[in-house]
Amino acid sequence: MTAPPWETVSFDCYGTLVDWETGIRDAFLRAAAADGVELDDGSIIAAYHEIEPQVQSEEYRPYREVLAATALGVARRLGWPLEPERAGFLAESLPDWPVFPDTRPALERLKSRFAIAILSNVDDDLLRGSISRIGVDFDWTITAERVRSYKPAPAHLRAALARAGGAARLLHAAQSYFHDIGPAVELGIPAVWVNRKAEGAPQQGGPLHTVADLTELVDWLEKLD
Repeated sequence: MTAPPWETVSFDCYGTLVDWETGIRDAFLRAAAADGVELDDGSIIAAYHEIEPQVQSEEYRPYREVLAATALGVARRLGWPLEPERAGFLAESLPDWPVFPDTRPALERLKSRFAIAILSNVDDDLLRGSISRIGVDFDWTITAERVRSYKPAPAHLRAALARAGGAARLLHAAQSYFHDIGPAVELGIPAVWVNRKAEGAPQQGGPLHTVADLTELVDWLEKLD
């Protein structure tokens, strides 16, 4: 069997490497409890999924501001009278968002054979906090702060193509079909869907491969050798 041609495997961070939903939910629950407000767990994430993309689709602003605006929008949706000066709780919590248990072992296996990179919708300093928690060194990163844009806009992926030397040398892996997989497929970038939620995929323009987690991704790559 022919060895895989890719020299770099890039990843989305939040949702793929880091369990952002647990981090966000817990941050909301703690901050609301300090105000004596009890929030419904499922409603937090549902509202967040709706509101954050709307905020990111507006004129570019730093991710800390995106998080604050999203926190205020979610709080309003859920009936929590959050004061604007306290909306920074979400950005402050980000470096403590938990890492999926398969992330570090899988990345350590990959690093012996590929360069690894992150393409993320965050500010540089916030990503550094998460990388420290992951505990693995990445060869390079591309953030929203650097490209002044948020996925699913293509700026991250275009910058990754330039850095990696073209689609033939880059494999992109991510959990979000909306933010990463669909845009990668549109640009002709080989993509692996890390389908942690066992979601249904669109019928057309699918990824090169689908896995349930990062362990399956590495197992698949090793079988290609």
